[in-house]
Amino acid sequence: MPAPTNRFKAALKSGRQQIGLWLNTGEPLMAEIAGKAGFDWLVIDGEHGPNDLRSIMAQLQALSSSQSEVVVRPPVGETWMIKQLLDIGARTLLVPMVDSAEQARQLVRAVRYPPHGIRGVGAAVGRASEFNTIPDYAETAADEICLIVQAETMTAIRDLENILAVDGVDGVFIGPADLSADMGYLGRMEAPEVQDVIEAAIRQIVKAGKAAGILTFSESFNRRYLDLGATFVAVGADVTEFSAALRTLAGRYGRGVGAAKQTSGY
Repeated sequence: MPAPTNRFKAALKSGRQQIGLWLNTGEPLMAEIAGKAGFDWLVIDGEHGPNDLRSIMAQLQALSSSQSEVVVRPPVGETWMIKQLLDIGARTLLVPMVDSAEQARQLVRAVRYPPHGIRGVGAAVGRASEFNTIPDYAETAADEICLIVQAETMTAIRDLENILAVDGVDGVFIGPADLSADMGYLGRMEAPEVQDVIEAAIRQIVKAGKAAGILTFSESFNRRYLDLGATFVAVGADVTEFSAALRTLAGRYGRGVGAAKQTSGY
């Protein structure tokens, strides 16, 4: 029996657009609720959410019966951290702050077993192999692991052509919040100068035959990126949606506080 099929990776490969949601609470119950909402993919955020290895595993467990494919974002692209996340059952990784093709190549090696990579071999005791009940896991795992790298700086944008040429990178995710800050437009991803860079990057990714992704909290921006050919677009986060819903409810009874405009994403 081979490693479980990664529906998200298959969708990206076939060009089927995927709509996603960010999970930032770090709570399995919130993840389970989101898993029933109908999104194609959900991101457990270890970079900006209050997560550690155990809370990520608990959310993976809560989402094990969901039709949404789960993506895990580590805080950084460290080899030891990637090894742990893969062993607890993450099949798709979204790695932040990848500025060069060399970084991308190292990440590819980190998600593959020797002789093609450097992932430590411990599948027999890991959740990924369903605790050694998938006897062919080690031989088939690489086929179902999806690696997404985040381009979040102008350094990454300038090296985008080389990043896209790295075999084993399944897609590139544009991080509009960090990118706009790096360009001198902190909190202003809607600036025309930033949008020009984002749109050009999406076109370049699509032209290279790779999947392009992004997250914003603006429906108009998200629909624009889908029209440009972005394959995986996240359209919100559990924290912001929950907060907005509660403020709206309180406001109906003359309570609550106003909502700040927020169009930036990760």
